[in-house]
Amino acid sequence: MSDPAPPHRRAVLSGAGALALSGCATLSGAPARQTVWTFDRLADIGGERTTVEGAPALIDSPYGRAVRFDGVDDALFIDSHPLAGAETFTFEALFRPDGGAFEQRWFHLAEEAPAGQPPSQTRFLFEIRVVRDRWYLDAFTRGPGYNHTLIFPERLYPCGQWFHVAQTFDGTMYRSYVDGVLQGEHPIAFKPQGPGQASVGCRINRLNYFNGAVRQARFTPAALAPDRFTRR
Repeated sequence: MSDPAPPHRRAVLSGAGALALSGCATLSGAPARQTVWTFDRLADIGGERTTVEGAPALIDSPYGRAVRFDGVDDALFIDSHPLAGAETFTFEALFRPDGGAFEQRWFHLAEEAPAGQPPSQTRFLFEIRVVRDRWYLDAFTRGPGYNHTLIFPERLYPCGQWFHVAQTFDGTMYRSYVDGVLQGEHPIAFKPQGPGQASVGCRINRLNYFNGAVRQARFTPAALAPDRFTRR
């Protein structure tokens, strides 16, 4: 991903500044606010309080420093749900899957239920499925009135390489992409999610750990066309 602003925090950009810094525009061409998290550190990701579990490590990548997860017990927990309140969205990430367990849930945005209420099941997930030395993407979102997985086992990619992945919703259609190539789409009755937390390296309930590295994520409350995804 391109990284024109200070890497540890590009936080929320708006108006012409967002367009100029990130090449970000909606399908209609209007600029949109966005949040960018760069994983070049183990604290204060995106300026948010970050809790480290296990021993994730900083490594060099072709795009700058990244965080490496061991697939056993490494994880980061971040006190923010960057797409909370968004009616449409683009959720992007630059990552390197390194093989390992079949099911790996490596990026989780979770709505937090109000105090005294049952745990919320509303969430976004990026997952992968590993088949020997290859993987395929699982993009997922769930909330009141919607629950859909975009998963296509025939679309396999090699482990040990860097990839850009994205999931988007334009008001009607939910889509997923790998390196800007559409994996699949399905209409959903999406409703905005509430504030919450994120986990990187595992599911929020500490299952399905990730073996690989994450460099950056970008969250936009608008559906971007693939030519407006973050460049790498």
